[in-house]
Amino acid sequence: MDINKNVTSLFKFLSCICLALSILGLAGCSPKEYRLRADREVEEIIEQKQLQIKGQSEPFTIETPADTLRRRLLIEQDLPISGDASFGSDVLPQIEDWPEDGQPARSPQSTWQPLVEIDGPLKLSLMDALMVAAANSRQYQTRKEDIFRVALGLDLERDVFRNTYFGDLESELVSNQFGDEEITGIANRASAEWTRLLEFGMALSSRIAIDLVKLLTQGASSSFGIFADATVSIPLMAGSGRNIVTEPLIQAERDVVYAMYTFERFKRSLAVEIASGYLSVLRQQDVLRNAKENYERLKLGAQRAERLADAGRLPKIQLDQARQDVLRARNSWVSAQQAYANQMDAFKVSMGLPPDARIELDRLELDNLDRAAMAALGESALSADMAEDGYDTESFTDQFEASMLLREAKGLLALEPTEAVELAFSHRLDLKTTQDRVNDAQRKVVVAADALRAGLTLTGTAEYGERRGINSADLPDADFDPRRGIYSAGLLLDLPWERTEEQNFYRDSYIALERSVRDVQELEDQIKLEVRSALRTLLQARESYQIQSRAVELAGQRVDSAALFLEAGRAQVRDVLEAQDDYVSAQNARIAALVNYRIAELELQRDMGVIEVDHRGIWSEYQPDTAN
Repeated sequence: MDINKNVTSLFKFLSCICLALSILGLAGCSPKEYRLRADREVEEIIEQKQLQIKGQSEPFTIETPADTLRRRLLIEQDLPISGDASFGSDVLPQIEDWPEDGQPARSPQSTWQPLVEIDGPLKLSLMDALMVAAANSRQYQTRKEDIFRVALGLDLERDVFRNTYFGDLESELVSNQFGDEEITGIANRASAEWTRLLEFGMALSSRIAIDLVKLLTQGASSSFGIFADATVSIPLMAGSGRNIVTEPLIQAERDVVYAMYTFERFKRSLAVEIASGYLSVLRQQDVLRNAKENYERLKLGAQRAERLADAGRLPKIQLDQARQDVLRARNSWVSAQQAYANQMDAFKVSMGLPPDARIELDRLELDNLDRAAMAALGESALSADMAEDGYDTESFTDQFEASMLLREAKGLLALEPTEAVELAFSHRLDLKTTQDRVNDAQRKVVVAADALRAGLTLTGTAEYGERRGINSADLPDADFDPRRGIYSAGLLLDLPWERTEEQNFYRDSYIALERSVRDVQELEDQIKLEVRSALRTLLQARESYQIQSRAVELAGQRVDSAALFLEAGRAQVRDVLEAQDDYVSAQNARIAALVNYRIAELELQRDMGVIEVDHRGIWSEYQPDTAN
């Protein structure tokens, strides 16, 4: 008996220590510590998924850098702002009861550091623009946060299968009135609980509670109570099996992968969008330059026409025509200025920069692109099939398809439609997600079918000790003796007599499965449409660039010839003006064709899913010779 008392005393002592430590530990966690703990869990999840889907990990954070390029431009270029939020959340004034000492810490440097100091307009190459967008684009940041939030959901699902602890302390003054008799006392209670769900469905829980009761009346009696129990629940039919129990966890795991697939596809689309915007601005810049040069040339031409008219060599009607064209050219120049400014502002916003920020794009990017295109495509004349094709035996569509297949391959992306579609099927991440959702739907059918089964659950409970309250304060301290516990076991049978909700859910799961299959079919056909259309666009852009390059040469020769004929009196001013106008149009058409050709290359790679973009925003283009 003494041994039992000693064991009981030791157990009471240890229980008090454990309860105290648990409660103190919980009380000591600050909001910041909780946030950092969540960050660590999510960062581990994201790294795991990166290794799973990419074979390597890369930096990932949702914390906005302290020195974003947007903030630096606002400050160093003295741009107007609407308030503190313009600079970021870290400079916001703290409101009452803010849970942390300031905002979460930020990295000292942004993903890309363009310049130590911004002195005048910020000059950006195309690669710079890609990195600026990755570091400053609000869409980019939102998409990263989407992954983070889905990962938080996965951590919550994983927590279901972890050890879970609960604890509480309670102290109260209790007064019970029984007629003329009053019992008053203080009841102190502490409890701790542990639960655990195993992946095959077994649920475990245990609890220990300690009561310290002292009366303030009736002799100031006191009593110590200690109580513990343990329960186990094992589903044997419905709700049993690892695939059923872990289905929410499996889906949460896959949702993180889907979110990362979506983010990767977004990065590729954003990179193509930024490149397209960058080149389009340069194209408009070239249009502006051509418009200005055309205006200057027409002014000189009008001055020459005035001299000829003064000399009696040119009718006044032709002089008026020359002056009219000068005014028309100036109007085109002004319009080109406005179009360029609007396009530049929109491009800056697409990168996450203020539209009034002073930046400059590198015109050499267009020159380098021109040289690369000429080197890849050559100076070839029009394809022979353009002259040989007739329209009497075949439709235009049939001719176009045949032309695309039979034309000499030029450029890295001169692929046959079947090859391009197969590449897209292998690399499109949205297709992978849609295909995987079919498996998700199949699992939902299995889960729904399981819910139709009868429920049979094996339960077991063990209870030890006694609780104490005001009305039992005069009893001896509770004796914690396993030999005096209460043990129970039972079976709970839930017969499937009423399963209307479950049966409808089961039927609906098949509908969802069919929809997921149709989603795959629809996306598959959509990918074929996109890839085939992108190939045709690339072909058209390639041919257009070659045509317009030759057209510029011919238009330039025509301008020179018309000017000479005018001096010789063998041509009219109208001829010179028309030649000049055609020359400007040919220049604009050529640069437009060059930009369209490059954009078509990028969009085809995007539609095939073969362009890769790292965390900095830098792309790696498709290389057929090294592709797997």
